[in-house]
Amino acid sequence: MKRIIISLCAVLIIATGTSFSQEEKEGSQQQETIKTGWTFGALPTITFNSDLGFQYGALVNLYNYGDGSRYPKFDHSLYFEVSRFTKGSGINRFFYDSDQLIKGIRTSVDISLLTDKALDFYGFNGYESKYNPVWQDDEDAAYISRVFYKHERKLFRFKTDFQGKLIGEKLGWVAGFTYYHFDVNPVDIDNLNEGKDEEDKLPDVDGLYDKYVLWGIIPDKEIKGGPLTYLKLGLSYDTRDNEPNPMSGIWTEVVLQTAPSFLGNKDYPHTKIAITHRQYFTIIKNDLSFTYRLGYQGTISGDPPFFAQPLMITSVLKGAFSEGLGGGKSVRGILRNRVVGDGFIYGNLELRWKFFHGRFLNQNLYLALNTFVDGGKVTSPIEFDTSLVPANEYDNYFNQEEDGLHLCYGAGLRVVLNQNFIVACDFGKTTNAEDGNSGLYIGLNYLF
Repeated sequence: MKRIIISLCAVLIIATGTSFSQEEKEGSQQQETIKTGWTFGALPTITFNSDLGFQYGALVNLYNYGDGSRYPKFDHSLYFEVSRFTKGSGINRFFYDSDQLIKGIRTSVDISLLTDKALDFYGFNGYESKYNPVWQDDEDAAYISRVFYKHERKLFRFKTDFQGKLIGEKLGWVAGFTYYHFDVNPVDIDNLNEGKDEEDKLPDVDGLYDKYVLWGIIPDKEIKGGPLTYLKLGLSYDTRDNEPNPMSGIWTEVVLQTAPSFLGNKDYPHTKIAITHRQYFTIIKNDLSFTYRLGYQGTISGDPPFFAQPLMITSVLKGAFSEGLGGGKSVRGILRNRVVGDGFIYGNLELRWKFFHGRFLNQNLYLALNTFVDGGKVTSPIEFDTSLVPANEYDNYFNQEEDGLHLCYGAGLRVVLNQNFIVACDFGKTTNAEDGNSGLYIGLNYLF
C-alpha cells in the first residue's frame, strides 16, 4: 500500500497577532515576545492513499495566555481536528486542556470519533506472530491482499482527565474517566473497490482478522467490539522546566486503570498498570537536550478484550491515538500495533536541537531537529488457543519463539510556535523486516 504525500504542510502555521488582545513585553532569556490573549496555529491535511482515497481536512489549536504573566504556560487550550479519507476513514476530535477551569486542578476533555477502514492488525505477542510483507505486495507472486493485515474499526471516545498537587509543586495525583465504544468488522472490500479499475481492485479474500475469528483465537463475544468504561487513578512526580519541550527535569507516573464490572464491563472486567519514567538533560543551554522515556504496561487482573490490548495508558492524550507498540506515538518506524501483548516494555532515546530562533507573523518561532532510537518488547504474552489452526498453515502464521526486542531509529523536524503549537515530522527505520520497513509521521507535539 502506497501513500503519496501531496502536500506535507502547504501552510505549516497560520497565526494571528492582530485579531486578538496583544499586550507585548520582551522576555528576558531569548527576547521572546510575551503573548497575551488568544493566538492560534493551524495545519492542513492533504494526502493520498491508494486504497483509502484522498485525505483532506485541517486542525486548529487555540491558546489563551491571559495577561501573559505565566507565558509560555497557557490558561486554556482548545483543539479541533477534522480530516477525512474519501473512502470513509477519518478523525473528528475536540480536545480541551486547562489548569484554570478548576483552580488547582488541571482538566482535560477529549471527545473523538475515529473511523478507520483499514486498521493495522498483525496478531499478538510481537515476533510470536509472523509478518509476511509479500502477502501485501501486489507485484509479488505470493500476493494475497494489500489489506491482509487490516480490519475495520469505528471508535467513539469520551475521556476526562484530572491532575492536582499532593505535596508542593512536584508530587501530584492523576485521575480520570474514559468511555470507549468499539465497532469492529472485517475490511469492507466492496467499499474500498468502488470506482477502481479492475486490475486495481482488492481481492475478496480472508484477512488475518477473519482467520483469527475462524480459528477461535478471537472469542465470539469480542469479534464485533463493544463498550468499555475505565476509571483511572495514579501518582505523578514532575519537575519539568517546560512542559511542551523540557530542557531539564523528571516526569514519572504510576497509573492504575480499571474497567470494573459495575460500569457495564461485565464481559471482561480487568485492571492494568502503567509505569512511565521520563528524564530531560540540558547539554547546551536553551538549545540542545538529551531525553529518554522508559515505560511498562501490564494487566494485573482480568482478561482484556483483544480490541483494548493496544491501548496505551496516558495521563493526558498527546494526539488522536495512543496505541502501540508500533507507530508514531510509541516506537517510530515499526508497523502500527505490531507489538501487542498483555504486558510490554518500551523505551525512547532522543537528542533535540533548536537550531533557529525567530519570529513569524509576529509570533515566537523556533525550528528544531531530533534524532532518536526507539524499542520495545512483549513481557507477558496474550494466551490464545491455536488448536483450530490447520496444521499445514500453522508455520505461515506463528513462530515457536517468545518475542524479542523490536528496535528502530530515525530523525525528525519540529516547527514550534509560541513554545506550545508544535508541528512534528518524524521518520523512523526498522532493524528487522518482520517489523516492516519504515514509517513517516506528521502531526503535533514531541513524543514525550
